[in-house]
Amino acid sequence: MEERYEACMILHGVGDAMGYNRGKWEFNFSGEDIHKQLEQLGGVESLSLKNWIVSDDTILHLAIAECLIENKELKPSDKLYLKLIPFYKSGMRDMKDRAPGNTTIDAVHKLRETRENGFQIAFNEKGGGCGASMRSPCIGLRFSRPEQKNELIEFAIESGRMTHHHPLGYLGAVAAALFTSYALQGKNINSWGREALKDFELAKNYIEKSSHFPKENSNTWNSFLNPWKEYLKIRKIDVEYSEAIFPEKYGVKERDEFYKSISGLRNWAGSLGLDSVLIAYDALLASKDDWIELCKRAMLHGGDNDSTGCLAGAWYGALYGFKNVPKINYQSLEYKDRISKCGKDLYSIQYLD
Repeated sequence: MEERYEACMILHGVGDAMGYNRGKWEFNFSGEDIHKQLEQLGGVESLSLKNWIVSDDTILHLAIAECLIENKELKPSDKLYLKLIPFYKSGMRDMKDRAPGNTTIDAVHKLRETRENGFQIAFNEKGGGCGASMRSPCIGLRFSRPEQKNELIEFAIESGRMTHHHPLGYLGAVAAALFTSYALQGKNINSWGREALKDFELAKNYIEKSSHFPKENSNTWNSFLNPWKEYLKIRKIDVEYSEAIFPEKYGVKERDEFYKSISGLRNWAGSLGLDSVLIAYDALLASKDDWIELCKRAMLHGGDNDSTGCLAGAWYGALYGFKNVPKINYQSLEYKDRISKCGKDLYSIQYLD
């Protein structure tokens, strides 16, 4: 289990750095072009990430992980959310060439740890980006047990809507954290999407009770929920004991088209909380424990591939550890020791303390 904790953190960073490729692949909108470049580099199995920096995704994943470790005695509460602010602000000082999103930049600037509600920002019609989902898998490491589900949901919502106050954004954070916990609990991966629907109800109850823009959140709730349900129907995993079904022809080009269709809102597939999670989930369902295949589907497409890549990498690690992962993919990862330590420390909190 300790290896799975460490792998969740490390492979999140690997998926991020690989998909980002110093900005070259995150902002390349042709999956086929990326795959051609990958072949010239010798394929995933030969890919060393030496000098491939991580993006904002990993820096802010570390911010949450290190906050949860340093404040391990605190349950989700206003006190804990205020403690998270300096970790976010510190992360934002390490963003040279890492391409942070404007929503995150603007929101973190507004957060005030010395104010009673300094962790809360207004509802934002444009707050549906993937900046909250990409940094949230580690929340499922800290609150991994079934009896910690409410804590997981509360922390994912509040840490998420500190920057992305729209269901399309922060529900992506909830899903990213839930999927990590499902992996550690040994739930069948085909059931995750359905399981999450029940847990989104708990999230809705929390939002309605929280008195922080409940009406605006309630009115836009289905912008996340409806495409989620539609995806489960498309893959035929909307009923119990079903297994995901994929089209016979589902290559790089077809995947690019399908990924773009999930949110229906914009061309850059994976750039919302909603579709960042669903694209990563789609890739994991198809690849199972084949790491190379996962990278081709989740890290290397014509969308926001560092964000989908870090999520898929994190859940793969939580499921399988480093099984089938070539060492060359992670041995030179930027901040590897720091990331690895977070995995081990979160394991200790859950299993040894």
